[in-house]
Amino acid sequence: MNRLPRIEQYGLIGDMQTSAHVCDDGSIDWLCLPRFDSSAVFAGLLGTQEHGSWQIAPAPPTDGSDGGAVAERRYLGDSLVLESGWRTLTGSVRVLDFMPPRDGAPQVIRIVEGVTGEVPMVSALRPRPGYGRVSPWIHEVGGRMVAEAGADALWLDTGVQQVEKDGVIVSAFAVAAGQSVAFVLSWCPSHAAAPVVPDPEAALAETLAFWQDWAKECTYDGPFREPVVRSLIALKAMTYAPSGGIVAAPTTSLPEEIGGGRNWDYRFTWLRDASTTLAALLGAGYRQEAQAWREWLLRAVAGDPEDLQIMYGITGERDLREDVLSWLPGYEGSAPVRVGNGAADQLQLDVYGEVIETLYLAHQNGVAHCADTAVLHQKLIEHLVQRWQEPDEGIWEIRGARRHFVHSKVMAWVAIDRTIRLAEAGALDMHLDTLVELRETIHREVCTQGFDSERNTFTQSYGSQELDAATLLIPRVGFLPPDDPRVIGTVDAVRRELSTPDGLVRRYPTIGNHAGVDGLKGDEGAFILCSFWLVDALALTGRLDEAHALFERLLALRNDLGLLAEEYDPVEQRQLGNFPQAFSHTGLIQSARLLHLLSTQSSPHGGAVAVPAPRSPSRGPRQTCKALTSQHA
Repeated sequence: MNRLPRIEQYGLIGDMQTSAHVCDDGSIDWLCLPRFDSSAVFAGLLGTQEHGSWQIAPAPPTDGSDGGAVAERRYLGDSLVLESGWRTLTGSVRVLDFMPPRDGAPQVIRIVEGVTGEVPMVSALRPRPGYGRVSPWIHEVGGRMVAEAGADALWLDTGVQQVEKDGVIVSAFAVAAGQSVAFVLSWCPSHAAAPVVPDPEAALAETLAFWQDWAKECTYDGPFREPVVRSLIALKAMTYAPSGGIVAAPTTSLPEEIGGGRNWDYRFTWLRDASTTLAALLGAGYRQEAQAWREWLLRAVAGDPEDLQIMYGITGERDLREDVLSWLPGYEGSAPVRVGNGAADQLQLDVYGEVIETLYLAHQNGVAHCADTAVLHQKLIEHLVQRWQEPDEGIWEIRGARRHFVHSKVMAWVAIDRTIRLAEAGALDMHLDTLVELRETIHREVCTQGFDSERNTFTQSYGSQELDAATLLIPRVGFLPPDDPRVIGTVDAVRRELSTPDGLVRRYPTIGNHAGVDGLKGDEGAFILCSFWLVDALALTGRLDEAHALFERLLALRNDLGLLAEEYDPVEQRQLGNFPQAFSHTGLIQSARLLHLLSTQSSPHGGAVAVPAPRSPSRGPRQTCKALTSQHA
């Protein structure tokens, strides 16, 4: 049978050091061990199940029919424990999949429970280390099955019989109502002692308690709480707990266009993505993650802030060289499959703004003073002052010629503005005269060189005709007030020129078989984060009904488990790109919070809604921010 699951058919489980993708047919098709950025032991997601997978599902009937099996699934409460259920001709069964927060060896635990009748089941484990390239040595040790290859050893423990056949560990068994069978897959270095077998039921209880206790700390209590909490859990799952680093997504090379070559490795910590994630977490009351990320930032950057990378490994690695895995055909034939990311060497000036904005928000939310962070902050600003006038590759990491991107300059302005605010509040010891003048200079230059007065819109870069959805952030970051005609004109232009027929937003124009501004051929789907940006822009400019309608449309794009990829194909009506995507879930959280805020203070007469945002220097004398909750950064 030709098995081509869509991206949205997958669910996520994880232990905050790595994660696994579980398809709705019971197959785990992606698992990297022991870290997010380790090589995959199951790489079926980027090829076939023969490249590594582990399926537990009802056994196919002998008559060749599907046996009436219907899969249903959900997360148990506010947790990352996934329940998949089947109803068959002989009964019903459920499988609980989870990864306990790690205290030793990384483990995937799968508990099969009989609900009604009796259901024949099959577990088929195909371990293929090295991203599906290596067939391991599978043998029995003391009644336990182990698959060894090079430095990796995978131990499979269960109470039912296991046999090896053609590189697959198979268990055929049946569960009746009230019975359960547990499987535990553990990883350890092949030279190390065998990992301890856990108590699956105790591990389940501890895992449920961890996630539910964490979710209870959420301070957001407005509308859309369920999708907000689910998004927060997804973001937490993408945090590498030992270091505080946050991956942009736990996958590589899921395509932005089916069959195309826009396939990238997102298993690293982008300063931009991590900053946006921390802003979402801080807004929901999670300060511990901000503290851990700040410590990660110091370790990753402080040694050489003049050579700031836009991304690092999850423990601060700088060498992320890009390579191609030629033996993997790619998701639905979308090649090449890449590991590493060459964009690590790019200049992206906007990251200074995102990082400093996050430090500013952390200060506002009461994260304690850190003298080392203050020193790093000052060095970053000194470096930005020297480089802000350079062209760069911008937020979208173009692989063409550098440009003076409007969004990059706006975020440079944000970096200077937030620094001034922190200094005025006594949180930084910096001379302000030069910075205040520079803030005015950047603002004036962007409004002069990055604005098309004939079309009444900001453009993608100085002197260009292209538009860019990133300009929707101009009112959100306080560069201009929402009621400024230039803001309203930009929102209208993006909707007119970058929107799909159903109102979603593309990042910027692409031109198919010809290389566009990004230096790449091919097209892509609507960008989910950009669509949330449009929600925000509509809301800020007083069009709350339209903002709510688009927000509801975006919520409907989530899969049945509440997860979002990077992009969406409005023609084929399917998710695209790496999954789940932190950017998409941060957009959901931020839009939900903004809509809740604005809905409580909207003007009955229409027009732009006043929100607490940094004041543009073009609006008269500045006012010191009153929201700072600490005297130190």
